[in-house]
Amino acid sequence: MTLWGGRFSEPTDDDLRRLNDSLPYDRRMALQDIAGSIAYARALEAAGVLTADEASQIVAALQNIRGEFETETFVYRPGDEDIHTAVERRLVELVGPAGGKLHTGRSRNDQVATDFRLWVIDAIDRISGHVEQLQVALTGQAEAHLHTVMPGYTHLQPAQPITAGHWLMSYFWMLARDRERLADARRRTAVSPLGAGALAGTPLDIDRAALAQALNFPSCSQNSLDAVADRDFAAELLFALSLLGVHLSRFAEDVILYSNPAFGFITLSDRYSTGSSLMPQKRNADPMELTRGKAGRLIGRLTGLLTTLKGLPSGYNKDLQEDKEAVFDAVDTVTAILPVITAIVTTLQLNPERMRAALSDDMLATDLADYLVRKGLPFRQAHHVVGQAVREAAERGIGLAQLPLETLTALSPLFEADVVDVFDFDVSVSRRKAAGGTAPKAVAAQIEAARDWLERHRT
Repeated sequence: MTLWGGRFSEPTDDDLRRLNDSLPYDRRMALQDIAGSIAYARALEAAGVLTADEASQIVAALQNIRGEFETETFVYRPGDEDIHTAVERRLVELVGPAGGKLHTGRSRNDQVATDFRLWVIDAIDRISGHVEQLQVALTGQAEAHLHTVMPGYTHLQPAQPITAGHWLMSYFWMLARDRERLADARRRTAVSPLGAGALAGTPLDIDRAALAQALNFPSCSQNSLDAVADRDFAAELLFALSLLGVHLSRFAEDVILYSNPAFGFITLSDRYSTGSSLMPQKRNADPMELTRGKAGRLIGRLTGLLTTLKGLPSGYNKDLQEDKEAVFDAVDTVTAILPVITAIVTTLQLNPERMRAALSDDMLATDLADYLVRKGLPFRQAHHVVGQAVREAAERGIGLAQLPLETLTALSPLFEADVVDVFDFDVSVSRRKAAGGTAPKAVAAQIEAARDWLERHRT
């Protein structure tokens, strides 16, 4: 028997049932549905709708059903339209007609919104834990490479020398913002809609604040019409996961490039590389390519849900059934990616000699301009002079450091014999010691700040 069939004289068409039923995917909210139902049973008891005996029977039966889900012994029946129908059907089987009282004053509209919020909160906590582990792995690798100098790039062109630790820590702070966004989304998710009914609220003497507290929600919704239709929390989670996916994709792109033999900056563990079915020499960073590709999948899920939401009138609409598949898939995608990336970072072999070999004198052009600035020349003029020096070196087919002193002094009399000191990559990075800079000292301070951040945001 359906939860709503009394008004209809004909059974639901089989094709419509297949389209309408959400059990194939919303069954993963089973434990959340049990938790919400137990809390609601106690609220109905407090409101005088259930006797103490009825409430105890219902709660005990729900706990028994929870055990069936946990042991994967729960048996679904052909009439189970969704997880709520399945649980209520099983409850009636166990306690009889008293089980039918549990739905008094409750709609599937506020029930599913409650279950979904509980599920999302749990998902956010799990994902944040995975991201935290990746952050820890990044700081560990960064600390081991405080003094490893490598090329830094803008526009994918060699720009200035940086330390490998600085490169790795740049992703730590992206992930820190991701976790802050997840925490912020969690705060807005943790609002209980239970007791909102179908749209107008409940006529029962339900203490919604106590009901929210029983489910560890800090507060309850202020408007019942908004409560059953609000999926902002789902969209926010999808945005947070999409941006997390973008950050992971950017890291993946760096790993793909830097592990290419043309760069050779890093080597992935054999456990996290794949080969070719045809070319024996191939060593592919396939996990990183999958990460890069799945970022598009995450963005697509966000775009799809926003498109679904944008045309809805107020109140609950069946279109909202599209929210869970999008969120479930996005959460599954991210939780599949993160442990692999964390393992890759933990086992990553950095190759300092290849990084240093890729450095070129041109990357110290800014240092050369800074040299002239220290001699009193305005930076814009110093930039122009050094640009001429770079062109001269290129025309001669030599490095900037190989330009004779007389050539440099012809460009500016401020050049002196001590200019040779500029062409030292280690000195270059060590000078950038202001907060947030690439100097080993600055990166060490950054790592300390990162560990403080991790301590304050422990999952």
